[in-house]
Formats: sequence, structure tokens, C-alpha cells
Amino acid sequence: MSHQGGNLKSTSINGVKMYSVTGQHRSVATWLPPKKLRSLRKDKDYMQRVDLIQDLRFETATSKIKATPDGEYLIVSGIYPPQVKVYELRELSLKFERHLISEIINFQVLADDYSKIAFLCADRSICLHAKYGSHYSLRIPRMGRDIAYDCWSCDLICAASSPDLYRINLEQGRFLTSLNTQSPALNVVTRSKLHGLVACGGDDGAVECFDMRVRSSVGRINAVASAGDFDQEVTAVEFDGEGGYLMAVGSSGGKVLIYDLRSSLPMRVKDHMYGSPILNIKWHRTLNSEQAKLITTDNHIVRIWDPDTGEGMTSIEPTAGMINDICVFDGSGLMMLALDCSQIPSYFIPALGTAPKWCSYLENLTEEMEEGAQTTIYDDFKFLTKEDLERLNLTNLIGTNLLRAYMHGFFVDYRLYKKAQALADPFAYNAYIERRKQEKLEAERASRITIKRKLPKVNRVLAARLLENEEAENERKDEIGADTKKTSKKKKGLSIDILKDERFAAMFENKDFEVDENSAEYLALHPMAPMKQPSLVEEHFEPITEDDDQSSSDSDASAAPQSSEVDHTDGKRKSKNKSRLPRLYEVKDERHAEAFWNSASLAKEDSLPLGERVAALTNQQGAPRNTNDVKLGPGGSREISFISRNKAKYKEDEDDKKEDRHEKRRGVQSLGLKPDRSGFRGRGRGRGREGRGRGGNRGRSRGRGRW
Repeated sequence: MSHQGGNLKSTSINGVKMYSVTGQHRSVATWLPPKKLRSLRKDKDYMQRVDLIQDLRFETATSKIKATPDGEYLIVSGIYPPQVKVYELRELSLKFERHLISEIINFQVLADDYSKIAFLCADRSICLHAKYGSHYSLRIPRMGRDIAYDCWSCDLICAASSPDLYRINLEQGRFLTSLNTQSPALNVVTRSKLHGLVACGGDDGAVECFDMRVRSSVGRINAVASAGDFDQEVTAVEFDGEGGYLMAVGSSGGKVLIYDLRSSLPMRVKDHMYGSPILNIKWHRTLNSEQAKLITTDNHIVRIWDPDTGEGMTSIEPTAGMINDICVFDGSGLMMLALDCSQIPSYFIPALGTAPKWCSYLENLTEEMEEGAQTTIYDDFKFLTKEDLERLNLTNLIGTNLLRAYMHGFFVDYRLYKKAQALADPFAYNAYIERRKQEKLEAERASRITIKRKLPKVNRVLAARLLENEEAENERKDEIGADTKKTSKKKKGLSIDILKDERFAAMFENKDFEVDENSAEYLALHPMAPMKQPSLVEEHFEPITEDDDQSSSDSDASAAPQSSEVDHTDGKRKSKNKSRLPRLYEVKDERHAEAFWNSASLAKEDSLPLGERVAALTNQQGAPRNTNDVKLGPGGSREISFISRNKAKYKEDEDDKKEDRHEKRRGVQSLGLKPDRSGFRGRGRGRGREGRGRGGNRGRSRGRGRW
């Protein structure tokens, strides 16, 4: 996955971030006219460029790149013409450049800085340079292929297309006796900085080691044959920088083998899967990791992996050209590649190590760029999996130059992908147009003004209820239409407008006005608080569909086909008010009705197997209960146990109860009223000395009398 963050491009492989910090344009000369400089402001790529080191490039290609042991200078060789450039890292600029007669195959830094350098050239010459320039030049008998320097004896060791290792003593200024090997030609030579052992690899796949104290061979092994490649050559050899007893060998078939000097069998074999010869091997140790990492390079890819487990940490695969060499700064995560192009790309991996001192700002820059990262893809290629190739009928292109294998799929040219997609799905354009229309509609809806209301801190439940009521009222109005009669303010009740009213502002601001739903006053005014249990309603009840209502209405219509206009208007009115009707539910069975009455859920019981349900029911029925308890059975049945009593005893109890009732009854005398003498209870009005009175009868006669 690639990300574009500001001016840096980052790639994440196996969760490891890698930043490309190389500018894609050459630095502009300061002597250009102002008009030319102003025109570059319109160039977006130029304005967003990142130049780690000024003028870090060659006209055609770069062959070798190395850093001095003190880490202050960077030495790069390239073509065309054959030349070498020395960059001062503190100044981030070019210090000087020198031209040579022939191309440089390899070079060695003989001092801590750039003051002494030995160049192995393609015309069988070795050029020795000092600070002031070229110091001396000599020739070797055969075409040289690699060069190494023994700082203990000041010997310059050259591997050439011959079985001999040429030795040149720089202190004495003469050739020494060559070291004879059993290989027909030598490709690479290296020296351990710990124990001084010199190892060379031949084109027959053998690695031979020499002890410079006795100047004789101390061991020889066919290193490539252990990986199953009998006709391959050794192209890279490197000793471990910590213990010195591990040696990594690279073959021309793209495999890396790790040997212990005490064993003839490899400890680990790593395949680059490209078939290209291994160019360079480096043991890299930083403070970020406990164990050293192995950085191996071929013409196509740079792999960083763990030598103990063989697991890959990350990889670098440049697209500008083939790889010729790599430079890794000691103790840091910055590395540079020499490619077959004019640019020299730089890569920074924070997980591998920190940035060097001369570019410590790189860490802050990557952190800032990561904040605004944007995902990007290759502009000219499309990544397709094998399933995508089968869908586009492009499986016959596997193995050709049109498909490039990468991870779990392939990269294909974008123009070819568009043509194949047009043939496989000719109506994709119409679907794309419809999708774009929907996206535009959604964008327009999102741009509409939406009112976001913030609930107050006091009486939030009341405010939320008012807001829900208002939204429901608005939805109801939208469904019914604007023709309905507006409800009066008296019937409307409380609305959300009271939040804006100054008279009720303190109700939602002052905590003294907060409604306590657990208080006795609130419970007295709201004795039947709504208990919403939508889950139980959905579980125990089934909604009544509108089909039943429609069938009943159709039967009524068929029974009375001749209806008046009043009936039609009533039907329209009913259809308008249909949304106002409450939703009707029907209980599933008696068992669900009983569970709903007890506010219980049957989901857990229904999920049990049949055997467990039967056992639970048996245990429930067989459990001992009190005599007055009621046992619940399946299907809503009830079972009660009682003890019958004697009939005579039952009658005596009834007589005692009747006597108690007579004793408790009060008579009229207790009220202090005079009894009625006449015994006539008629309804009438009378005036007497005591005033007016009414009788108890329901007659309509009126009269005057005395009580």
C-alpha cells in the first residue's frame, strides 16, 4: 500500500513503513535568468521535490556508491563519461568530481575519509588517488572483477578472471606473491575485519578461505551445491561483523546461503525468487533490533530479513532501473541505491534505524508527512489477482511480459486492463453513470442545512421527549399532507419551542427545577409509567397485517355494491387517517401470553435441546411446594393442592361469621333521628317550622306537612 504524504511517498510492506526521499528533478542552477526561475513555480512536481543531497545524480547511470568509514563523505562512481563524485554530507552538497579514462568496476576507501582511494578500472588498471588528485596508476595481468583491502598488512587484493588472487603492497609499492586457488576464475573477494580471514568466490560455485599470516588456503567448500544449484557461480561473500564465524554467500541464481565456518552445511537458505545474481550482502546492526539484519541485493530487489528465522522484514523494489549497488549508513535506517538511470534514490526505514546525524531532520519530516497521508496507486499499472484475470479472460497472459508477478497477484498495463474490461463487461459504463448520479445526489443531500440541537444538561430526558414528539409530528404531517387541519395550540401541548422561551429557560439550566422521576410526587402524577419492552413484544406477539383489513373491507364492499357518495367520502377520509391508526398485535399462543404477563423471555428456553427442556419441566413439576402454592404447567395450565374440611365444622364456622356480621351492623338509632310515625314515605316538599325537606319516595306529589 502506497501513501502520498506531503512531499514524501511512503510504502508499507508487512507493516513496515518505508519513505522515498529522492527528488525527481535536477537542482536548478543559480545562474538561470529570473524569468526561467519564475516559470518553475507553476511546476507542481518541482515545487514538491525533496533533494536530500544537492546534485546527487549522473548523466547516464551509477555503478558504485559507498560511504567513508567516518561517515562524513559519500563517494559515487558512474558514467558517462567515467567519473567519480565526492559529496560532503555535512554540507549536503557536492565537494568535487574527477574524471577517469575507463569505467570504474569497483573501488576501495583506504583511509577514514576521501584522502586515499583505489579504483579498479575496466582496462585492467588500478588508479590510486589522493586529496590532490591522481597519485599513481598500475596494471594487473588479467581483467579485474573485485577488489579488497587488508589494513593490517597494507595489501590490496584483486580478484580477476584467473585462478590467482593478486596482492599489491601499498607500503612497499610492489606486487607480492599471488594466492593460488582451485577455481578457474574468481568473481568476488572479501575480508573479515575481526579475524582477518580472506574469502574468495569462484565461477565454479566454490568458496575458498585464506589466512594472510601463512598465505595459504585454510578451507574450501562448494557453497552453491548445497542449495541444489550445481552450475551456478558465487557472486557475493560477506562475513559477520559481530562474531566473525558466520558467512553469507550469494549465488548467481538469486539465493543467499548462511554458513557457520565450523560447519560445511548451510544454516539458512533464502531465495530472492527473481533468478538474478546477488550483487551485495550487508550485515546491518542498529539499536532498534537485538539481532543483526541481513540486507541482500540483486538486480531487481533489495530484501531485508532476519538471518535466524528467514522471515522478511521489508523489501525495496525500484521502478526507475536495474540495481547496481547499495549503500547503507551504519547504525541508521537510510540507504541509497545505484541504478541504471541518472537518479540515485534514497530510502528511509524508521523501523530499521534512526536517521544519520547529517540528516536528523528526516525523522521530524516523516512524522509531519504521516499526518496528512493520502493513498495513491501506480498511474500506468493496475494490480489484479488471479480471480480478476479469470474474470477478464487474461489467464493466457501469465508468464508473458504483459503481466508482472507481485505478491499475490500481477501488475498489468492500465490500457490493456481497460480494453479487457470493456470486452468482459460492455455495460460497465452505464453502471458507472448511474453510480455517479447517486453520488451527486448524496452529495447534494449532505450539503443541505441540518439543524443540530444540543440537549441541555438539566432535564435532558424531558427535552429529548419533546424533540422526539416534534419529529414524529413532522413525519406525520409529511405523510398526511398539507391539506389537513392545523391543530390548535391548546391541543398541541408542550413543544420544543419552550427551550427558546425565556420564561422556561431556568427549567433547563437550574438544577433546582430538575424533575426527579423517583420522587413520590412524580409517581403520584404518573402512576402508570410506560414500560417499553420492544423485545418482549416482538418475541411474544405477531403484528396483524393489512391483508386481513383489506379482505374484510372487500367482503363488505361486495355485500353492498351500491353505496352513496357519503360512503366514498368516508372511505377517502379513512385512507387519509390510516397512518394515525395504532398498530395491532396478536399473541402467538397461551404460553407466550403467560410469559409476557410475567415479563419473561422464552428465547433461552427455546434454544435448549428438547431433552434438557423435558428434564427441566419434570424437575419443576416434581419440586416440593407449599400446600397453598399454585403449580404452573405447560400451555397455561394450573395445578393447586388443598385439604378438605368436615361439613359440620364448616357450618359452625359459617354461623359464627353470621353472628359477627349482625353484631357489627349499626342501626338508625345510632344516628339520633326520630322515627317516622306515619310510615308513609312519599316524595314531596313541605314547609314546617324546621324548614324544607325531601322525601325518600320517587313520586311527583307535592304537599305541605309537618315532620
